[in-house]
Amino acid sequence: MIKDGTITGQLPLTKLKRWQWWLLVAINTFFLIVGQSAAVLLGRFYYDQGGNSKWMATLVQTAAFPILCIPLFFIHSSQEASTSWTPPSIKVLVLVYFVLGVMIAGDNMLYSVGLLYLSASTYSLICATQLAFNAVFSYFINSQKFTALILNSVVVLSLSAALIAVNDDSERPSGVSMGKYVIGFLSSLGASALYSLLLSLMQLSFQKVLKKETFSVVLEMQIYTSLVATCASLVGLFASGEWKTLHGEMEGFGKGRVAYVMTLVWTAVAWQICSVGVVGLIFVVSSLFSNVISTVSLAVTPIAAFIVFHDKINGVKIIAMLLAIWGFSSYIYQNYLDERKARRTQNHITGSRDDSC
Repeated sequence: MIKDGTITGQLPLTKLKRWQWWLLVAINTFFLIVGQSAAVLLGRFYYDQGGNSKWMATLVQTAAFPILCIPLFFIHSSQEASTSWTPPSIKVLVLVYFVLGVMIAGDNMLYSVGLLYLSASTYSLICATQLAFNAVFSYFINSQKFTALILNSVVVLSLSAALIAVNDDSERPSGVSMGKYVIGFLSSLGASALYSLLLSLMQLSFQKVLKKETFSVVLEMQIYTSLVATCASLVGLFASGEWKTLHGEMEGFGKGRVAYVMTLVWTAVAWQICSVGVVGLIFVVSSLFSNVISTVSLAVTPIAAFIVFHDKINGVKIIAMLLAIWGFSSYIYQNYLDERKARRTQNHITGSRDDSC
């Protein structure tokens, strides 16, 4: 298995044919892009129609995590690769899941604030900076080397976000002042940085704590951290007093009470579909590649927002989108080069073993 340009232990996935592997990558990529884009649009719809609870918008991002228990059940029913693996102690696991879960809740809260004060397209483009943050955190935490392509990605994505920040003509949701717009921009930027840090810490947890990266272990991390994040969001919802306003929100929702409930339900489901894509890409490729693919939505969400919400796509936003795609392409190409190098190394090792026999 090739992950992040290095050779890891063999998993049952390596028995798949190349076209089957690419099919898995395509399916999980589809889940991630569609789930994330739909969740962002539904979140913007929730705010546009009268929803105003930031903690509710935070809660729905992880509340549907029990859905992931279904694939976990089938994974446990099948037999994974048997390796000499000693699981960490319960105390260590609880500490890891608790810290990561609380960080996820905080990250979701920042995303909710950003989406409240920004249009869906602007929000999506700013979130593209997660690749730049990912490169920095991977360098210090996961010992990933900087290359010319990665540095190019960092610079170009930073310029993309800067264009959005200085564009005073960027469309803002009705009733949002310039001050709140700046808060939304900074919250989205902070959320992108925290999300990249989370992925690097998850990868570090696999390497140093869990020391195993099978689909069931990745799913368990997703489920337990989401459980902690959901509990933290519930505490925030009740501690802030926003739970008292939920009935009034439902009654005053622009499309009616049924639409209010269905918006929250399908937002939660969409985030879990996205989560399945994230987990799947971590399994079949790597956590870093999963982060890269999540930015593909920057080219999808603004277009979808234009169709659904009639968001304006002015010249500055188009240039920012093209820069973001440029940065994304540079990062993808670097991953492609790393994979080729890792495969050549693997083939050389395999050939040396065959010669020694």
